[in-house]
Amino acid sequence: MKKTWWKESVIYQIYPRSFADSNGDGIGDINGITSKLDYLRNLGIDVIWLSPVYKSPNDDNGYDISDYEAIMDEFGTMEDFDRMLAEAHARGIKIVMDLVVNHTSDEHKWFLESRSSKDNPKRDYYFWREGKDGREPNNWGSWFSGSAWKYDETTDMYYLHLFSPKQPDLNWDNPAVRKDVFDMMTRWCEKGIDGFRMDVISLISKPAGLPDAPLMNELYGDCGCTANGPHVHEYLQEMNRKVLSKYDIMTVGETACVTLEEAKKYANSEGTELNMVFQFEHVGLDGDEQFKWSTRKMPLVPLKENLTKWQNGLDGVAWNSLFFCNHDQPRVVNRLGDPSDEYREVSAKCIATCLHMMQGTPYVYQGEELGMVNYPFRTVKDFNDLESINAYYELTEKMGWDPKEIFPKIANKSRDNARTPMQWDDSPNAGFTTGKPWLAVNPNYTKINAAEQVIREDSVFNYYKKLIELRHTYDIIVYGHYELQMAEDPELYIYTRELDGHKLLVVCNFSDHEREFMPDEEFREGKVLIRNLNNNNILDGILEPYEAYVIYVE
Repeated sequence: MKKTWWKESVIYQIYPRSFADSNGDGIGDINGITSKLDYLRNLGIDVIWLSPVYKSPNDDNGYDISDYEAIMDEFGTMEDFDRMLAEAHARGIKIVMDLVVNHTSDEHKWFLESRSSKDNPKRDYYFWREGKDGREPNNWGSWFSGSAWKYDETTDMYYLHLFSPKQPDLNWDNPAVRKDVFDMMTRWCEKGIDGFRMDVISLISKPAGLPDAPLMNELYGDCGCTANGPHVHEYLQEMNRKVLSKYDIMTVGETACVTLEEAKKYANSEGTELNMVFQFEHVGLDGDEQFKWSTRKMPLVPLKENLTKWQNGLDGVAWNSLFFCNHDQPRVVNRLGDPSDEYREVSAKCIATCLHMMQGTPYVYQGEELGMVNYPFRTVKDFNDLESINAYYELTEKMGWDPKEIFPKIANKSRDNARTPMQWDDSPNAGFTTGKPWLAVNPNYTKINAAEQVIREDSVFNYYKKLIELRHTYDIIVYGHYELQMAEDPELYIYTRELDGHKLLVVCNFSDHEREFMPDEEFREGKVLIRNLNNNNILDGILEPYEAYVIYVE
């Protein structure tokens, strides 16, 4: 297996709006990120993945871009960005940008030209279609509720938007679109950035003819039909030839609806497309049958089955991204651990142990290293997230769900849970801002904050720091082969890793009660690399609630 820096790195995702505010306007910014680089160096991460900082009207918090080569006013200036990049590099930290090129903002100059007339040279940069029988051109629903088509009076036609109406989809079948995107990417690479995380990149090639899709509910067809389209690999290989292969950078694709077989193409070891992909099967396991909204816990046996499929399926042929948290996912302690005061920290450490000992590149989402938890939403007015608000009104007003039944489900899975401001200390607004924060701070910040955890030896922060150190020390953690043990146990996640005759045993108890487990004899004399409890002997055969440990045998 070929060794590379991005396989051996740990990535930290920053959601700039919620990370650190340097000027008191209540919105995180680039200078705020620069001020926290020493905190990240202390944690030990290698790469920052920066959610979008480009110019944007902010209909979807920066994922609707009006200028790919300018910085959002609220976040600062390009000079601020250049200084942050230089300061990060001076600390040995790389910067990976979010690349959002399935769609633009409807305020992007390309779209403004495209919508102006049917014969404009930019018309074919987007998908324009006539209506059908007085309705939309097809039955596709948007990922953000409602139709995926918006009527535009200017030319009496509809345009396609798989997300918000303010996010029209680019037509990648047009070579001019691809050239403009590739030229823009090249200019960022020349600036010195270290790679791209590619937003919904599996959606860029739409099915020929844009046919109706199978219904995903009684209102609309499933827009998942646009994933892994007929030319997606062709376009990514072209991107690789013309841009990516010319730089020593890291690439990861957000690939909605990806299968294992498709992932082997996207992240193939020959390096003709991307370095790795995000697959989302595992983070969908706690959804309801009809949709993702639910109050269920993540079931461990299906989770083990799914992660094992990806660990073994990509071993030697592609590369895994390891994550539970990001800006689109609720906090994992609520989903897989226990957010109560008694078990929050130990369960956060158990989850981290389980993930960080697998083969692949781990991603830490801001606040995950503190064990941050979901926000206590009370009403729909507490939401900022477009997806959550739209889903609530569509499900209650159009589909007749009882608000008392649906609100807790949306509150539990809302993307806003990940977007509440970073909890730096116990001063007002958690030290995030001296102004009024754009989104409410979780009221538990006086108990859960970075200042307290950095100096406490047994904190979640220092546990993550140790996990990252171990990955940098032991090749087996990065490259070792994975094998699941006790597949059907609903509470224990136990697996081994092996490389060049060395072995690891990873033991995690995902329950709030004791369990019996004795390591096999070959591990009983091994070295304990890390454990999240120190109040018992591993060889007494008893696992405490949420106990986790890792044993290494040379």
